[in-house]
Amino acid sequence: MSFAAPPDASTPLDGWLHYLEVLHAKPIDLGLQRVSEVARRLDIRLDAVKFVVGGTNGKGSTCAMLEAMLLAAGYKVGLYTSPHLIHFNERVRINGELVTDKALVEQFHAIETARAEISLSYFEYTTLAALRLFAQSGLDAVVLEVGLGGRLDAVNIVDADCSVITSVDLDHMDYLGDTREAIGFEKAHIYRAGRPAICSDPVPPQSLLDYADKIGADLWLFGRDFNYSGDRQQWAYGGRSQRRSALAYPALRGANQLLNAAAAMAALESVRQRLPVPQQAVRLGLAQAVLPGRFQILPGQPLVILDVAHNPHAAAVLAQNLDNMGYHPYTYAVFGMLSDKDLAGVVAKLGSRIDHWYCAGLPGARGMPGEALAERVRAALPVTPAGEDAPGVQACQDPAAAYAAARKRAGENDRILVFGSFLTVSAVMQALGRST
Repeated sequence: MSFAAPPDASTPLDGWLHYLEVLHAKPIDLGLQRVSEVARRLDIRLDAVKFVVGGTNGKGSTCAMLEAMLLAAGYKVGLYTSPHLIHFNERVRINGELVTDKALVEQFHAIETARAEISLSYFEYTTLAALRLFAQSGLDAVVLEVGLGGRLDAVNIVDADCSVITSVDLDHMDYLGDTREAIGFEKAHIYRAGRPAICSDPVPPQSLLDYADKIGADLWLFGRDFNYSGDRQQWAYGGRSQRRSALAYPALRGANQLLNAAAAMAALESVRQRLPVPQQAVRLGLAQAVLPGRFQILPGQPLVILDVAHNPHAAAVLAQNLDNMGYHPYTYAVFGMLSDKDLAGVVAKLGSRIDHWYCAGLPGARGMPGEALAERVRAALPVTPAGEDAPGVQACQDPAAAYAAARKRAGENDRILVFGSFLTVSAVMQALGRST
């Protein structure tokens, strides 16, 4: 589809999204000047309590739990996350419901008119659409997930009332730097002077601590200002002046979800004068929060696990989650990963837990054919000790073909792990006829 002229208010959402994909010269173009100017022209004003959540991993789960607890407390809530798995509308929710195509098209048309000569990236455009929609919706709270980094991400035009950084690790190094200190500095810029600045990374980079101190943020550190404890039956949150006991474990599965839940609860504690959340709402919210593709286990046999893990930090958590499961004779991986990711680091975390790799080709400039991926996996796998079978590695055209091959081979007591990219998980979900 090409456009002799820009789309208009009658253009369907798919047409607008195609236009946004080709509109800007760079798919990722960090910087706040252009997006700030268009926001000024649109006179976007958010009167709600604003939560901005960044981090290498865990931010999506933290956003989902924040939204669910606030909704359970009876507040009107907007949620903006990225990327989506299947439908673009997943990125924007109001009161727990996906926004309609019509509502998004109305916002895109207003932005197109206001931007005039200013070029916007896909993410900048969609961020403005979400913010303008939230501003018009009479909300009590908005929860905004940072797209990439923090300092120059479009979401950082929002003056957060509470900022959360979930974790700092190596990812997007072409844009953010190749050390935790450099990446921590970028992420710390979502913090604001005199306002709650939550950090749930147990070992935060010094650069993050220094920036928070420099601007005078109200820094809440995990282990110092908030913590959690638990046993097999229940867990408890402890903050600066608030304790929540006898909590059921979150509906979101995985080893790091208590850390994410504690970060969300610290954020709520920090703004409790403006948005009090009773204990029952916390319980209900944690039980109802869902986030497809994060250690998501599908019903039936063989067991199928969907996880968008695509960097070594997330792969280490995934490995821990696999270890915590019951016994399965064989584990088959449906694996697709973008070429600019740390494939060797990811394989190193999971290699010994996987018996056979089905390597799926992914589309786009950053994708690679299945055979090229398989070659890189073979090179990254650790040397197999004498007397043990080496993991099998097989190239497949795409994630659907890889899943079909794994499904054909797996016994009912085995497990199939689908991971490596949002694109991989999304393609298998669509092949299975599942929606989010």
